[in-house]
Amino acid sequence: MALLYGRPGQDGETVLRYADRPEVQVISGHVKQTWDPASGDLRLNYKHDGLAQVLITPPGSTPLLLLLADDATADTYWRLDTPQGPVLASGPELLRTSAYDNGVLKLTGDTDKAASLHVVTGTPATSVTWNGRPANRALDTAGTPLAGPEPVTVPTLGGWKYHAETPESQPDFDDAAWRAADKQALSADHYGFHAGSIWYRGHFTAAGTETAVKVDATTGRGGRYLAWLNGTYLGSSDDATHRFDIPAGTLKPGKDNVLAVLSANTAHEQDWSADDHHKEPRGLTGARLVGSDKQIGWRLQGALGGEDLVDPVRGPLNTGGLYGERHGMHLPGYPDDAWSSVSLPDSRRGAPGVSWYRTTFALDLPKGQDVPLGLTFKDDKAKNYRALVYVNGWMVGLYVNDLGPQTTFPVQPGMLRTHGRNTVAIAVIGEDANGDGLGSVSLEAYGNHTTPLRYRDIASPGWSAAVYRDPRAVADVRIDAPDTIARGGSGEVTASYTHRRGTAHDASLTLQLPDGWTAEPEARQQLGDVPAGSTVTRTWKVTTASGGSGPWSAVLSVTGRSRDGSAGAATSVASPPAAPAAGTHDLADLDFLSTNGWGPVERNTSNGEDAAGDGRPMSIAGTAYAKGLGAHSDSDITVHLGGTCTRFTASVGVDDETNGGGSVTFTVLADGKQVAATPVLRGRQAAVTLNADVSGAQVLDLVVGDGGDGKTQDHADWATATVSCAP
Repeated sequence: MALLYGRPGQDGETVLRYADRPEVQVISGHVKQTWDPASGDLRLNYKHDGLAQVLITPPGSTPLLLLLADDATADTYWRLDTPQGPVLASGPELLRTSAYDNGVLKLTGDTDKAASLHVVTGTPATSVTWNGRPANRALDTAGTPLAGPEPVTVPTLGGWKYHAETPESQPDFDDAAWRAADKQALSADHYGFHAGSIWYRGHFTAAGTETAVKVDATTGRGGRYLAWLNGTYLGSSDDATHRFDIPAGTLKPGKDNVLAVLSANTAHEQDWSADDHHKEPRGLTGARLVGSDKQIGWRLQGALGGEDLVDPVRGPLNTGGLYGERHGMHLPGYPDDAWSSVSLPDSRRGAPGVSWYRTTFALDLPKGQDVPLGLTFKDDKAKNYRALVYVNGWMVGLYVNDLGPQTTFPVQPGMLRTHGRNTVAIAVIGEDANGDGLGSVSLEAYGNHTTPLRYRDIASPGWSAAVYRDPRAVADVRIDAPDTIARGGSGEVTASYTHRRGTAHDASLTLQLPDGWTAEPEARQQLGDVPAGSTVTRTWKVTTASGGSGPWSAVLSVTGRSRDGSAGAATSVASPPAAPAAGTHDLADLDFLSTNGWGPVERNTSNGEDAAGDGRPMSIAGTAYAKGLGAHSDSDITVHLGGTCTRFTASVGVDDETNGGGSVTFTVLADGKQVAATPVLRGRQAAVTLNADVSGAQVLDLVVGDGGDGKTQDHADWATATVSCAP
């Protein structure tokens, strides 16, 4: 048996060689046969049009059944192998299984319309069954009729409920129970938050001279971050480094100011290429005020419970740290009766931030049918928002309206209640200043099939008021430290503990310092019993590490404990190196801070691999360079200039170690303001010279971006990078 096929209307020719002339029977179709006794060739000529069947029986040998088809007809055939030999069947949309049982050929599969089952076997069968039922004429030329699926009408989604929520952006939001960012790194994985969106809230006492906020973040490809200062929206970005200007009247000089950042992350990369890109951080990697040396103390919040799952059924990747996710707005049974009603598409204008849409619908699909369903989105691509899509509490997709191309999201049966009520919840993160309402959302059937498959509903726990709420802080802990302490110098750090409920028994405050720093008195201070509402403070004299190298922005933190639990706070203290002396300096010889997309930034070599010191001699388009900095996108190298330098120069490009790969951008920032930049530079492209005026700048940032096409092989050289400084 053989199936031969070609394009419709195309001439076909098949030549078979036999020792003696075979018997040829054209069972169906039009096939011309020619026998050449000299060569023993049997020549068959035909057009590929539907199906022709030819049975060839050589004398004393095994017959051959030829099926001559066009493409469309051949597509209706399925081949499955059994221990008894191959089975070829046409008619069904899908042939799932085939097996012999005492001569009976048992087939299972799906149909999408009424069809006729035709079966050809290498091993004779006494009879055929289809999905457990007799298919009496499947072995005959007439075939056995197969029923198609019953028509299905999917419901129209309506009855939508709407609720806006971005309380974390407001200065009076209570973040006392959030995780204090008490490590040198801000990225979320350091604090047990590994998936989804992350909220950051940074507190600082404004000097009143601040003009902007420079934010470093890694949100993944397609990710984005949004920023608010004292409740005023500053904007959004997907850049590795972005400067947000501070609108007039936003600051509160001499008082607590709150910078809130929502990091809407995409998932960690997978390690398909064994290149360790799955280790890339998510969330903020740094933030600095422009216009003052005031330091920021951070708290952050991700998925409820962090690594202690509150929803082990759906797992650790199902939700992130949005307020609605933490409070269970994505779950069946969430009480949304008080929400306002809305129709989609929602053309109303609102505010940037997060809003939720919820509805329910009932299904009762015919038994024995597989109707794959999904949610489809349509909207004006000029609107900048992303939507987290939940069905019965399960995350089924992330729709990014201005990115795409995915606009439809399948929902698996079992997760979807095909004989019951379903809940759809959509969290919209709007980035435009006036907000954006959700576009149209419809339930779409991707197909309709009869099937032998059976599936059960999977567990989908609903909302619980006892579980889905933000934890309540047992105390309000705060820390106050000088914004700057010279290296080897000292300053006073004060921490306060305010208990919130009842009396705190055996309370204490413990100060955590960077390596090499010391404190007097000892770091842990007993507070005794602290009544509710009372505030107790402790003060330490801290001394920074001495020496000319090391981090020049250090994190100090304090933890308050009692029998009722613990709470913490953190802040940063700048301890920068001395400003460069007069003259011209290679940046590779100066102290700097850095974030880097692959391993550490290297001095006087290329970036190399992910270990320190594994770079190679720097080379751009065949030109060697002895001095410079080797980096990798996305990266930010921060150098303290102290206002003494006037000019920065460098030759920049992709290092030759990529063998022509890689694409990057180079940007120079002076106190957060761009003073030089390149277009996208690619491997083997000649170096570009940068020459920037940095007069009066306190801080210089050298930023490498990924060129818009991912970070693979983005080895970037800041060759011969120098600053010229005045006396």
